[in-house]
Amino acid sequence: MRHALRALAIMACGLAGAEPALAQAVEGPPPAAAAAKGKDCPPGIGCVTRRPLPRFVSLKGAEARARRGPGPDHRVDWIYQRSGLPLKVTAEYENWRRVEDAEGVGGWMHYALLSPTRTAIVVEDMAELRASPDVGSAVLARAETGVVARVIECRPGWCRITRDGLRGWVPKAALWGVDPDETFE
Repeated sequence: MRHALRALAIMACGLAGAEPALAQAVEGPPPAAAAAKGKDCPPGIGCVTRRPLPRFVSLKGAEARARRGPGPDHRVDWIYQRSGLPLKVTAEYENWRRVEDAEGVGGWMHYALLSPTRTAIVVEDMAELRASPDVGSAVLARAETGVVARVIECRPGWCRITRDGLRGWVPKAALWGVDPDETFE
């Protein structure tokens, strides 16, 4: 139950129109790790997709269950109810991906529940969205802890995000869902 309360606290909402996130403990402790068996994969590469591990994805639908192991017969540990929630893929097994949320809890989800669309969750209270990636630029808006936004691009130290028609640059340190040294357009 402690994990559920921490997950609820970290995923409280911010900007108008945002819905609160819910990671609800269904039963049992956080999921145990499961490894792909019988496959030789280079370190840091998924055995199924041959994509980097870990990597960030987002929740495709409004609800998804994280299971204790890779398969529909495994017990459900968490139910996520927030479309676009960023998740980190840490392992692959057939059609299943082991994911973690911003609190480090999660489980195994079927790949069809995940989207490659990049999102991030604000982890710094009242993070400032700026007009350009510079601390001296104009502040366009502020985002509360728990706001989920789409990531448009990332440069060293900064990411450009969008939410509810607002776009701005936020320091990477204020976000969970991007690696500190990651850059992309």
